[in-house]
Amino acid sequence: MRRLILILNLILNTTMGLFSKPIIDVVQWQPQGDEVIYAYHHPERNLSTATQLLVHESQEALLFSKGQLIGKFGPGKHQLKTENLPILRTLYGFPFGGENPFTAEVWFVNKIQTFAIDWSLTGLPYFDEDYKTQLPLIAMGQYGLRIVDTEKFIINFVGTHYTFTEENMTNQSYGEICSKAKSLILQYMLINKIGFMQISAFLDRLSADLQLQLAPFWTNMGLELTKFYVNSIEIDKTTAEGRQIAEAISQQAAQKITGRTWQQEQLFGTANNAIDGFSNMGGNGGGLLGGLMAVQMMSGMAGGMGGVGAGMMQPAYNQPAMGGSGNANAAGLIDAGNAAVVRDIYCGACSKKYKSNQAFCPHCGHKYNPCPRCGTDNADHARRCVSCGTPLAAGSFGSRAPIADENVCSRCGAQLQPRDKFCPVCGQRR
Repeated sequence: MRRLILILNLILNTTMGLFSKPIIDVVQWQPQGDEVIYAYHHPERNLSTATQLLVHESQEALLFSKGQLIGKFGPGKHQLKTENLPILRTLYGFPFGGENPFTAEVWFVNKIQTFAIDWSLTGLPYFDEDYKTQLPLIAMGQYGLRIVDTEKFIINFVGTHYTFTEENMTNQSYGEICSKAKSLILQYMLINKIGFMQISAFLDRLSADLQLQLAPFWTNMGLELTKFYVNSIEIDKTTAEGRQIAEAISQQAAQKITGRTWQQEQLFGTANNAIDGFSNMGGNGGGLLGGLMAVQMMSGMAGGMGGVGAGMMQPAYNQPAMGGSGNANAAGLIDAGNAAVVRDIYCGACSKKYKSNQAFCPHCGHKYNPCPRCGTDNADHARRCVSCGTPLAAGSFGSRAPIADENVCSRCGAQLQPRDKFCPVCGQRR
């Protein structure tokens, strides 16, 4: 008998301690701020069968007691009575009617549909067949989600979090997205032999395939993957290697557009640096002097450095090739009438391509005005070749000769100083 009294006192003290806090009359959740919150755990647990539960639009409330789901409630006002929650009679032995206290965890789930959750993926090494090198790629995009099974979502995804935000969701799902997206993108590019420059044309197909691959993961978590987009696949510029590769690709594209080679770009850069350096020597006079000296230097590099300099200054497209002799005939100038080799040249007036055995441009009617040294077509008013800098003189095709300039070498066209008796480049006597 004494033991029974002790047990009853223990139960009574436990019950009184459990409900020493006031019972909550109204339970609700109103999100504050701009942060997207998907699930919220209400801090109060002391409820009764008279407690009012307010569920706002796009929300659903779940009640858990003793590890079991005891009820789901959609938008509206609900009283937590035994008629709505018959399981309370099983868990607590409540009779019908009356205000009976009990403990429960209340979860509010935000079922609003989101469309623009950002994702990005680095560390995509891909050996590109177009560039014949390994490119560090990065993929970026967005996806949309909607909670369809709140019980699965709370149990499988939210876990012990008391506030589950969009950041929590993206952090927990990053591994799945990273693994699936990296594997599928690289396989797709390798199997279909798609280069980096062409991959943008296949983003829609990649997006659809990735949505199918990722949908089961979200379904198991109680969500629906409504959209998944791959917005771009680019060179990863967050590393020094990636920035160097991106710059090299940009330079290569610019060279193809302008028709200049890498060697020409270096020579032009050297000339620009010379102009900048000389312009700092003093006022406008320094800038003019720098420009004149840079022109002379470019002319010397192109026409006076033998085969190497001239070759570096030739345009990237194929102009008629010349030999190494000093005069036009010995050099192998390709005559329009008896050309042994016919090559593409570019009109000095309209810049369109035509054959070197044609005396006139078929596009604009400009007469072929070849350089006696390299064969490049020049404008009618040009006094020096735009490619190699050789001086030009008026005359008909095949009879052109360099200008009789005592300060220009008659063999290679290099600039001479008044005191020079021999050309410092080719050794020709003045």
